[in-house]
Amino acid sequence: MARPDKRRIRRTITVLAIVCAAPVIASYAAYYWLKPAGRVNYGELLDALPASEIAGTQVDGAPFRLSAYRGKWVLLVADEGACEDACRQKLYATRQARTIQGREQERVVRVWLQRSDATPPGEALLSQHPGLVAARIDPARWPALQGAGDNVRNIFMIDPLGNLILRYPADPDIKRMANDLGRLLRASRIG
Repeated sequence: MARPDKRRIRRTITVLAIVCAAPVIASYAAYYWLKPAGRVNYGELLDALPASEIAGTQVDGAPFRLSAYRGKWVLLVADEGACEDACRQKLYATRQARTIQGREQERVVRVWLQRSDATPPGEALLSQHPGLVAARIDPARWPALQGAGDNVRNIFMIDPLGNLILRYPADPDIKRMANDLGRLLRASRIG
């Protein structure tokens, strides 16, 4: 029987070692040197900590508790009861982002928190936003919107577990906000 020469064996082992090590080396190179150009989400990601309990009274006089909407995705707007143009734009954006979801829209609740000492919203405004939960709360509770700071007038998203997860600008790009919401609804089986 012929014995294989040592050079051929070494060459075969070397080729096998390179073929096995190449994916590991390529993955490290991609991780450390090839940074992604951008992120997928439009909203600003917040630390996913539970949103504080906020209680008040709905416009129709019923009691309101933010925790009552656990199990649903919540688009939250906090603004004055008189609802000037910026407030109307936020309510419109949340309505459109929810409507774009089609049959999945039932998994999303829109909540508008108003100052309890502010002018109550008009019936015409409320009729333009069916399904909107409008509640009057003590303005001292606004800082309970975790991560809100001075940006309490932004739009917030709360996940079905009650965590404040995303913050959107006061004048959002509706299509991009709807895309964020759509991705979350597809990825999540809760809520």
